[in-house]
Amino acid sequence: MKRYAVIVAGGQGVRMGADRPKQFLEIGGKPILRHTVERFLDFDPSMEIILVLPSAGKAWWRDYCRTEGFLERYSMVSGGITRFHSVQNALRFVGDEGIVAVHDGVRPMIGRELLARLFEAAAVSPAVVPAVPVVESVRRVAEDGSVPVSRDGLVLVQTPQLFDAKILKEAYRQPFSPDFTDDASVVEAAGTPVRIIPGERLNIKITTPDDLALAGKLLRLSSC
Repeated sequence: MKRYAVIVAGGQGVRMGADRPKQFLEIGGKPILRHTVERFLDFDPSMEIILVLPSAGKAWWRDYCRTEGFLERYSMVSGGITRFHSVQNALRFVGDEGIVAVHDGVRPMIGRELLARLFEAAAVSPAVVPAVPVVESVRRVAEDGSVPVSRDGLVLVQTPQLFDAKILKEAYRQPFSPDFTDDASVVEAAGTPVRIIPGERLNIKITTPDDLALAGKLLRLSSC
């Protein structure tokens, strides 16, 4: 079955406070986005890679790949006004048959074992999402204070989220809703239930300078 990886890296990374989008910042001499792409290609070299990038960053990435001799075969689209619209743009390059993994471009620590479990589950389930249990205490903050919230049954959702290609494309024909927080919520709204499988705590999303420093240390340890 054909495999696609839609890697969403269309943001500007404002919270990082850097002079360029965070997906292009380097860890260990390589852009974060390259680390992410390599994880998928190391798992399956035949994976069809579709990158969602900010319009202003597409030329930078194209020049980088040409100069470094990296990723000769891929599709590239511009990010939309929301993540929903970005994925919608990418799905133009996806056929009706196969499995689509939609992943955050700034999650470069995705493990081979987790990818294997996800694709194995997606072979029998039309929508598969990795998640990890909430282990910290949780409180809901209001104007007049805060109240504790039970963490029983709560999970933190990660990517990649995997879907049957036809089901995902059909789901993204819906009108946009602010209730769409991720791809799973889009598919659920179209009537397809989502299967949760255990994720990996090290599958972190790089959002702040602290995340960047942590990812650098983790990547150095994984290469030892």
